[in-house]
Amino acid sequence: MEKKLYQLPELPYSYQDLEPFISKEQLTIHHTKHHQAYVDGANAILKQKFDDARENDEDFDIKATAKELSFQVGGFVLHNLFWTNMGPASKCGGEPEGTIAEYIKKDFGSFERFKKEFTQAAISVEGSGWAVLTLCRRTNRLFIMQIEKHNVNVIPNFRIMMVLDVWEHAYYLDYKNVRPDFVEAFWNIVNWEEVNQRTETWLESPL
Repeated sequence: MEKKLYQLPELPYSYQDLEPFISKEQLTIHHTKHHQAYVDGANAILKQKFDDARENDEDFDIKATAKELSFQVGGFVLHNLFWTNMGPASKCGGEPEGTIAEYIKKDFGSFERFKKEFTQAAISVEGSGWAVLTLCRRTNRLFIMQIEKHNVNVIPNFRIMMVLDVWEHAYYLDYKNVRPDFVEAFWNIVNWEEVNQRTETWLESPL
């Protein structure tokens, strides 16, 4: 069976398409430099530790390698989700419709309440990390979580509906160190159609 490696995905839009909320320069660097770094980091572990070391029957630090792999692959996966739950403001933003809108109303009471809580979660992430909207099938509830870095405070088997990257590399060129301005801008480019599709797909899948 063929062994595969990670590859940087293409964006579902052009680098300038999220302007003025995310500039072409910011998005290009974020995608081709930062996201690419997680791809390269994960592949280096797969090749040097898992493939080469095992082929040559060499020992390596399993604990440290597992932690590093979770960081690199976590960054890869979260960025994939991030790119696709955004889109041009001409087609995105506003309030959601469909299943995700029904869940937001059920669990938060209103979209404005949900937006307020998600915004607070994003702004208050300590250091570098993510604000994440998840759906717990066991309780049939939406949860807002914070993920520190890419791999800390993750609840296993909680499928992600929407993410917002609040590492400084996501906004430092456009917003300097003012994270709240970046978070507020994000609401103009949320691809609610994609978020709704993730929600419906998760609800249709077996537990």
